Order: sequence, then C-alpha cells, then structure tokens
Amino acid sequence: MELAHANRVAVMGQLTASIAHEVNQPNTAVIASAQAALSWLDHQPPALEQTRRALTRAIENGIRSSEVIERIRDLVKKSPPKRDSLAINNVIGQVIELTQAEAARHDVSIQTIFADRLPKVIGDRVELQQVTLNLILNAIEAMSETTGGKRELLIQTARADAESIRVSITDSGPGLSAEGLARLFEPFYTTKSGGLGVGLSICRSIIIAHGGRLWATANEPRGAVFQFTVPIDDGFTVG
Repeated sequence: MELAHANRVAVMGQLTASIAHEVNQPNTAVIASAQAALSWLDHQPPALEQTRRALTRAIENGIRSSEVIERIRDLVKKSPPKRDSLAINNVIGQVIELTQAEAARHDVSIQTIFADRLPKVIGDRVELQQVTLNLILNAIEAMSETTGGKRELLIQTARADAESIRVSITDSGPGLSAEGLARLFEPFYTTKSGGLGVGLSICRSIIIAHGGRLWATANEPRGAVFQFTVPIDDGFTVG
C-alpha cells in the first residue's frame, strides 16, 4: 500500500502540465462567462436572458473545475482499498481526461472504443484508475521515442467473459523485446533510465487483489497491448 501510494504521487507529479491544463480550461471559461454577464448587464435595458445564460455557463465550468480537483485529490490521498460497484467506462474516461494534454504534448492521438451497456464491476475506483493511468502514461512515453509512423493509443472496454470486463490499451510504439515481455512485471525491472521498476508490478498486484489479471502482448505491426480484467458485480446488470 505504501509503494502504491508513492507511485500514485510520483505519477501525478508527471502530470503537472496536464492537471494545470484541466483546471485552467474551466477557470478561463468562468472568467469569460462572468465578463460576458457584466457586459450584458450594461446594456440598456439589461439583457437579462443572455446574462442568465452566461452565469449558467460560469456555474457549470466552476463545477467542472471542482470535479477535476476532487478527482486529483482522490488519486493522491492515502486511504485503504474499498470495493464499490463501478461503471468501468466512467472510471477509464476520467483518467483519459487527465492525460489528454500529456498525450497532445507528445503528438499522441487517443481513440476509445467503449462497449455499450456493460455490467458494473466491483473494485476500488482509485486503484483501478491508478492502473489505467500507469498504463496510459507508459504507452505515451514509449511512443514519444518513435520517429516514424503515427502515434496512436487505442483504449477499449469489452465483455471478457460471463464473469469479467476487459480493458485494453494498445499503442503504436517500439514494442517490447522477448526479455522485456518475460520480465515486464518483475519488481524493480525497468527499461527506463530513471525508472524504479515498481509501477507495473504494483499494477499487477492491484488487479490480482481485485480478482482479475493483467498481461501484455505484442501489437501488430508494432507496439504493445496491455490488458486487464475486473470482475463483474452480480448485483447490477447494466453500467
């Protein structure tokens, strides 16, 4: 748990630019909407309907900014794991929002194929988001080193079988060597010059604790595919 928390904090540190972007966007929109509202009030007579719409936009963006900050606080705070009923598409989608600016900085395009009407899963939202965040950032970093071809990241959700949901993260990076594939999830094994080699081993331990599995395969014609499964919550039918 200590390592997992330290890893979350380190990963969020990498996302400083993305976090700033995610918070600044709605804050800028709040200011613009408030200025528009003041402008409409200066009209003679005051344009009350336009003012109301501008203030409504300001409130919506203020709420959005608060939600981003709350999401970040949830990811970095230290708390014991808990099991909730979760809509996996929503869990993954929130992480993608946080990584959009980082992806754009490295010219990586993120595409999603989310299956509709998936059953809900049982799990800890923060831990599942930590796993997804690690895998997405690893993929972006791997592709940032490639010079030829498109940098594409495909994130998919689908029914794995009668008891679990599968999340797939496919990149078009340089791929993994045979040794890399064999040792990928070993603690302290890393191919990064400044890496600690604990991120993927923590991710696998989290998924195993959830009753799922995490594995990696080669992507064709290049790149890697990371996949993990999460058990379905039998108490809910659609999420």
